[in-house]
Amino acid sequence: MPGLSPDTPGRIRPTDEPDGRAVCVPPLCRTLRRDQRLRHDRQFREAYAASAPRRARCMVMFLREAPDSAARLGVVASRKVGNAVERARAKRRLREVFRLNRHLLPPGFRADIVLVARRPILDAPWPRVVGDFAWLARQLPAPPP
Repeated sequence: MPGLSPDTPGRIRPTDEPDGRAVCVPPLCRTLRRDQRLRHDRQFREAYAASAPRRARCMVMFLREAPDSAARLGVVASRKVGNAVERARAKRRLREVFRLNRHLLPPGFRADIVLVARRPILDAPWPRVVGDFAWLARQLPAPPP
């Protein structure tokens, strides 16, 4: 197949195998796995009660430190953000900024994170969203040794 790069995800590419078999390159993981997300209402309530909000222009961050914490993410977008379509877009942007930039969290960071969308996230350029997340990540306390 001419024109395909050897590592194009989800594509079948020819190989130099003697039997002429083609190899399928699996697609890259573009979502957070189930064990990387907060899924229970109790966990969100604990995050709201346990920490002071850290505010940026596009998002607000809450932390949940508990024995079962594992740097998981929970996202919230209230009706103040907009209609259902806008809230879904805001939550997608929050998940994506976390997924692509979780390396900015302090090494060994174990607390769960709840990101709450603010209305400006809908119109903000992507570098602004990343900058807000990076700024919030720098504000996080270093984990105890």
